[in-house]
Amino acid sequence: MLSRPTRRLPSNIFRHWWLRWPGLASSASVTAMIYESFCGGIFETNCYLVQAPQGWILFDAPDGACAWLESRGVNPNLLLLTHGHFDHIPDVAKIKRRFGCPIGCHRQTAPMISDPEFFRGFGFELEIEPVEPDFFIEETPARKFLGLEMQVLEVPGHCPGSLCFFSPKDQLLIGGDVLFAGSVGRGDLPGGDIDLLLDGIRKKIFPLGDDVTVLPGHGPPTKIGTERQTNPFVR
Repeated sequence: MLSRPTRRLPSNIFRHWWLRWPGLASSASVTAMIYESFCGGIFETNCYLVQAPQGWILFDAPDGACAWLESRGVNPNLLLLTHGHFDHIPDVAKIKRRFGCPIGCHRQTAPMISDPEFFRGFGFELEIEPVEPDFFIEETPARKFLGLEMQVLEVPGHCPGSLCFFSPKDQLLIGGDVLFAGSVGRGDLPGGDIDLLLDGIRKKIFPLGDDVTVLPGHGPPTKIGTERQTNPFVR
């Protein structure tokens, strides 16, 4: 979920709370990293399929992700979650069951994917198929996932346990719902803290460098430098 500058909200607010990115899937090789993206679910949530030296890594699992993987003929070898909000996890259990890939997430994300009652606190009657993570991830300067070395950054404020995955070699950040093109993640959801989020962006994301490409959980890719200069929430 993302924040926007104060303005009159449209009548179809349920959709426009989330930045929309037209199209269903795309592929890119702007950097050395080869990846494909899929946008699924009513909140138009992005997930990213990254080719690592030892297999495919899927970051997040919105509604429709499992069917997309099947249509692409790709078997993910690992599923990593940026955070546990309900739009990023609908297909986690389905993908685990279909492909047998291990699931990695922050410890605070675990109850969001394993407790089917967790999201009733959001005021939605949601049914999430429960699944247990296979291992936990925490902030670290370097960790290899299927041979792909990434820096893991914990940036809470939008959701407890939010993780960003940064490839220094490729200058690419898989950012979840932390930083968007022209916006940031919402801080008014349960467990959210907008000041904590903005502080994390300034202290952990911006220092990565202006040339870093951000692949966000909603909307198009952007550059850290662009957001540093023009994003109204963090200027």
